[in-house]
Amino acid sequence: MHQDEIDLPTLSSLRIDDIRNLSSLYDEPEWMSRMREQNFARYQSLPDEISPLYSKYSAVNRLYLDRVKLSVTSNSPESNDFLADRLNELDKETGLVRVGSTIIKLNRNEGGSEEDSIIIEDLATAIKSHEEKIKDALLKHAEGYDEDKFLALESSAFKSGIFIYVPKDLIVENPIRLVCALSQDRTSSISRNLFISGEGSRCTIVQELYSSSVADSSSVADSSSVADSSSVADSSSVADSSSVQQGVFELTECHVGNGSNLEMITLEALDSNNVSFLNKRAWVERDAKMSWYHGLFGGQTTRCKVDSIMRGTGASAEDVEIIFGNTTQSFDITSNLNHIGRHSRGRVLVKSVMRDKSKSLFKGMIKIGKDAKASESYLAGHAILLDKDAKSDAIPGLEIETNEVKATHSASVAQLDEVQIYYLMCRGLDRDSAKREIVSGFLEPLSRRMGPTIRAWINYLLENKWSGKPLILKADDALEQMLEVERSRYRESQDLFEKHYKYR
Repeated sequence: MHQDEIDLPTLSSLRIDDIRNLSSLYDEPEWMSRMREQNFARYQSLPDEISPLYSKYSAVNRLYLDRVKLSVTSNSPESNDFLADRLNELDKETGLVRVGSTIIKLNRNEGGSEEDSIIIEDLATAIKSHEEKIKDALLKHAEGYDEDKFLALESSAFKSGIFIYVPKDLIVENPIRLVCALSQDRTSSISRNLFISGEGSRCTIVQELYSSSVADSSSVADSSSVADSSSVADSSSVADSSSVQQGVFELTECHVGNGSNLEMITLEALDSNNVSFLNKRAWVERDAKMSWYHGLFGGQTTRCKVDSIMRGTGASAEDVEIIFGNTTQSFDITSNLNHIGRHSRGRVLVKSVMRDKSKSLFKGMIKIGKDAKASESYLAGHAILLDKDAKSDAIPGLEIETNEVKATHSASVAQLDEVQIYYLMCRGLDRDSAKREIVSGFLEPLSRRMGPTIRAWINYLLENKWSGKPLILKADDALEQMLEVERSRYRESQDLFEKHYKYR
């Protein structure tokens, strides 16, 4: 998004005049200005946690509103080798690189025949050139912004955004890559993304979230250098009271048309001083499918809320999340399945691995409306604790307003099994390698649900974090080897199925 300089205050002193100035700066239509103001009023009136049940466990108190600065400036890609590599990679792909609130590269892969008809722009530009598409999508589903304080913030105070539109019946073979990094001036970003998949289309969007300095991401990764987990700082003292707290506040809204299939993959690799507050919403129409995949590894505090609303008959949604925390990281995960249409299908699978003094909270709710007969839904949150000071909580729930449905949930939290560690060590592994094998087996059922490329990317980030390396997806030999292994496994499984089916 191009920007004339406008200095927003800190998050604690944000006022309605600032919202009006933003709308005026981008010369937005009246309906968008009105939506901003309505949602900002909701933000001001809402508590940090709507449900008192969650307040006891919430990590929102680790966010210091008076230390979150919102004035955004752009980075120069030449000053960052990592971003320079990403810019070169995008020459052959469809996607963009965004630093802070500024898109510094956007590529539609003009040489391809399929991606040429995809619309991918910053939201401010798209509102002017594709106003009817955006207006129809946003006003059609204008409810629900009072369900979360930060959802209301992101829908009203956004200064940047990405708009993607996939036309009817278009099958996009290669993923659209969105590489987003925080600005180097230590200011935070508030953004709103809108993705629309037309009827019968198929598309995968991959988002990577990084800090302003990629080198810093390694600081959250290595807990092996801590001789005693008790030496890790308590969460209340993680950030100096006078320091700037930089973070990502982002709303992503997906509108999945009849019979279409949209996959959204988010790989979060912020550094140990950053926070991320992510809200994701999808409206899924008749016979369509929305797939969310998350790999959450970085940041001091991560709060991710996913709402999948299955409106149409035969709609389906899936949310698969892998979380790996160490030091004093905190992960607050919410995933809700809202069944409105008949014969809808929903599934949530979340697995957390916690080391040192890290903690995770999983909240999930299955809602089956009175008209959603013959629907099926499953929600599961499981955690494994690698150290005695690690902690995890799970709060699943059901709200069912009709009969003739199937709905169930499960949750578990367990310490690492010492018997399993002993068994593996008896077969030649050291203790650390034994832990890694157990974690790999714990996460394997989830990674199997993803495609081979996504599995390789997540395995690469997991390996980097365990080893204390920077949390970046870099095209090195290790990543190439993992990609080849996963693709080979995928081909082998396909061949076995085909042979079995052919000769049975």
